[in-house]
Amino acid sequence: QVQLVESGGGLVQAGGSLRLSCAASGLTFSSYAMGWFRQAPGKEREFVATISWSGGSTYYTDSVKGRFTISRNNAKNTVYLQMNSLKPEDTAVYYCAARQGGSIYYTLYQYNYWGQGTQVTVSS
Repeated sequence: QVQLVESGGGLVQAGGSLRLSCAASGLTFSSYAMGWFRQAPGKEREFVATISWSGGSTYYTDSVKGRFTISRNNAKNTVYLQMNSLKPEDTAVYYCAARQGGSIYYTLYQYNYWGQGTQVTVSS
């Protein structure tokens, strides 16, 4: 079965950096677009970033543009989210998601598979 396992979360001070990883199994990874979403306490899950199957196309929500970078390594079946200049408002559980097809998708309902999430906490 399809499994997505996130790692790399933790506690960091404002202005710091973290790199999240999401290891995929049970699917032909290079055939899937991948996305990162986040959910803060009391809020709905929201889109953060997406990347096409080849890595040639990416898209970000406005609040993370210039600070976060999504990338993928199809040989390792892994997608990454490099997060720099972190802010307290970035605090959330971060989820990776997979959607069969090559393009980019930024609505959570478009994704077929989800990981369990990794907590990111940014202190002020």
